[in-house]
Amino acid sequence: MRRYLLTLILLIVYFVSIAQQNKIDSLLILLKTDKEDTNKVNHLNNLCRQYNNVGEYDKSLPYGKQSLVLAQNIGFKKGEANSYNNIGNIYNSQGNYSEALKNHNAALKIRKEINDKKGIAGSYNNIGEANRYQSNYPEALKNYFEAIKIYEEIKYKQGIANSYSNIGIIYQNQGNYPEALKNQFASLKIREEIGDKYGLPASYNNLGVIYEKQGNYPEALKNYFASLKLMEELKNKQGIAMSYMNIGNIYIYQGNYREALKNHCASLKMKEEIGDKQGIAASYNNIGGIYYYLGNYPEVLKNFLASLKIKEEIGDKDGIASSFINIGQLYTKENKTKEAQDYLNKALQLSIEIGNKEVIKDGYTDLAVLDSTLGNYKAAFEHYKLFILYRDSLNNEETKKKSMQASMQYEFDKKEIATKAEQDKLDAINAEEKKKQQIVIYAVAGLLVLVGVFAIFMFNRFRITKRQKSIIEKQKTLVDTAYEELHEKNKEVMDSIRYAKRIQSALITSEKYIESSLNKLMKNK
Repeated sequence: MRRYLLTLILLIVYFVSIAQQNKIDSLLILLKTDKEDTNKVNHLNNLCRQYNNVGEYDKSLPYGKQSLVLAQNIGFKKGEANSYNNIGNIYNSQGNYSEALKNHNAALKIRKEINDKKGIAGSYNNIGEANRYQSNYPEALKNYFEAIKIYEEIKYKQGIANSYSNIGIIYQNQGNYPEALKNQFASLKIREEIGDKYGLPASYNNLGVIYEKQGNYPEALKNYFASLKLMEELKNKQGIAMSYMNIGNIYIYQGNYREALKNHCASLKMKEEIGDKQGIAASYNNIGGIYYYLGNYPEVLKNFLASLKIKEEIGDKDGIASSFINIGQLYTKENKTKEAQDYLNKALQLSIEIGNKEVIKDGYTDLAVLDSTLGNYKAAFEHYKLFILYRDSLNNEETKKKSMQASMQYEFDKKEIATKAEQDKLDAINAEEKKKQQIVIYAVAGLLVLVGVFAIFMFNRFRITKRQKSIIEKQKTLVDTAYEELHEKNKEVMDSIRYAKRIQSALITSEKYIESSLNKLMKNK
């Protein structure tokens, strides 16, 4: 099973690496034909980011610096700010936080000059992150709150969600779990609303960490597996590695060392592929912890020291303090009391300096155990009382109550959003039905108007026709009367003519008679 898992991981790494390399190759081709203008600045910056994403900082940094020089030469302010930002991110990844801060502050200054509000907020977030890695929590919180203020002003929800998440991590490191949960749930809620597929796995991971620190392992595993699933869908190597590591930690707490070792080895391999130094340090530390439970102390020390070395290289004070605690516990177990005391005291001193209550609590409890081993019971009692004080401040009933309230509030808000969405859907359907009804009403009304207009038209035509018929009938009557009168007159004329003819016939000799008389006269001659 382990072999198949590692094969799957290697395949994912292979295909993601190919996609990443294709992007890099495309940008390198574009650079060959680019003029010295803003396009080249953008391509150089993009290339810088791509190399940074795969952990090739020695290639990433020169492109970042080249883009910066070109942007300054052509007066491309936004490109200059982006270059400073990219260079700062590289230094952050390398653990060079002073250089990271220097570059992020330079980016912030330019973005303020050009009034790039979204960029200003992003710079505040980056500055906060550099301070967080140095365990300067007050300064980190100050910058995160500045960022969230601007993001809310410009209504950039993704930025708001990222800021809430960052603030939650600070409270988590300070042991303020109610505030940590509150901010992580606020971040998760926004990311679900906007469908932020890249932010969602980070939210699930952050919630898992808080539940892990509270000892709620089922909830921690639930969130870690949710994060792993989304990271695999995105083919995010760094996220997959982190999820394997977190799942492995839970298996350690549950005593399932075989599964724990399998997940941590998978995580370490992937982190080495991408050059994630901080992640590699964490993996060595966790693998050492597994060997501790298995009783293989030489392997424990080997991995703990490898982890400590990397943490010191990158200046991770929280990590250094935790490594001191781990090495001190190991030396206590091996009865190397002097070495144990040295490491535990260094851990306590550093954790008090940076205000990490978790490590302070662990330091006091481990010193109490060591004092008991040495027979110094008075010191052991004093250290144990301090352990109780810090333990209770981190895990008292009020803390758990507030944590539960934050979780319940999130579930309530989630249900409320779902209910509102369903109601909005019903409202939309009702609105659509109402719209259809209105269309039908308007159509019927329009038809009735047309019928009315047609009726009026027909009525007018009927009136005109009736009037015309009446006129025709009157004219016909007049014509008939005139005809009758003419007929009567014609009759009278004809009667007169016939009467005259009869008179004429009576008075005039007929033509036959005349003709007969003439014939007789002709004969007498």
